[in-house]
Amino acid sequence: MKKINIDGRVIGPDQPPYIIAELSANHNGQLETALKIIEEAKRAGADAIKLQTYRPDTITLNSDLPDFQITNGLWKGRTLYELYEWAHTPWEWHQALFEHARKLGITIFSSPFDTTAVDLLEDLNAPAYKIASFEAVDLPLIEYVARTGKPMIISTGMADAEEIQEAIDAARGAGCEQLAILHCVSGYPAPPEDYNLRTIPDMIERFGLVTGLSDHTIDNTTAITSVALGASLIEKHFTLDRNGGGPDDSFSLEPAELAALCRDAKTAWQALGKVDYGRKSSEQGNVKFRRSLYFVEDLNVGDVINHDSVRSVRPGYGMPPKFLEKIIGKKVKNNVIKHSVVKREDIDEC
Repeated sequence: MKKINIDGRVIGPDQPPYIIAELSANHNGQLETALKIIEEAKRAGADAIKLQTYRPDTITLNSDLPDFQITNGLWKGRTLYELYEWAHTPWEWHQALFEHARKLGITIFSSPFDTTAVDLLEDLNAPAYKIASFEAVDLPLIEYVARTGKPMIISTGMADAEEIQEAIDAARGAGCEQLAILHCVSGYPAPPEDYNLRTIPDMIERFGLVTGLSDHTIDNTTAITSVALGASLIEKHFTLDRNGGGPDDSFSLEPAELAALCRDAKTAWQALGKVDYGRKSSEQGNVKFRRSLYFVEDLNVGDVINHDSVRSVRPGYGMPPKFLEKIIGKKVKNNVIKHSVVKREDIDEC
């Protein structure tokens, strides 16, 4: 069975879903807010908090030519450089954020967007790396991350099956032994109908990796459903206040919602269980509500059982009703009293 291990936590189909709270740009330029988000993620029960490590100059060019203009969506009217200047997590914060998370006992790692970001995160001893969807085609970056020897998660938004395989091959070829992929729709927010969650079991079969979901819908329904289809990891953007006005606030979970995700994803995983047609522990006390055969008159040894002698009633401690016609016409071997349970040992030739 495929599994990976991040910071001592085993992740795979036989483990509860691994919940990643994506801090992204939801600090809104305030270190104190970023620290508070880490605290709330820990309180909600998330397994990890994830950052994004870039500067505007490491992710784009400072240009206002048409290629660099955002013309629709949440960030309409900005250039790419302006967006990433607004949204980035300052590199000088990273040490404080890592130290705070480790003090609280929540795993922290990041998405690097270039090799200098990887170097920074290596200096901080990041336990794992996440490749963002838009970087899944940056095979040299994937190879650079793979050479760290750390576990890697690749998000696959916008990537087709061939591109996903290329990313996997790049990671494996550069030495990545612990690799997971996330089904993702790179819309912000993304409508649930775009998610096509039936892709998840196909990904598991096709690529043979630990597989999860990066969810940009605005509630938990899609994420919880993904667990039933085999998702072992779930990543959701997380904020203190959806109305905070930051780049990603509007499609992020608030603390109570993240707590619900952590709780309900585990419940969904527990409910999957295994193939089992037997009586469950919670059902044991309810046998009295099943039907079974009971004598409804006194009979002496040698008396013949007829339709007036027995009935199918509750509780279910006697022979099943399917044996009713088989015992009609048979003799009792022992004296039986009215309202006693019908047992095989009391019936001749049964």
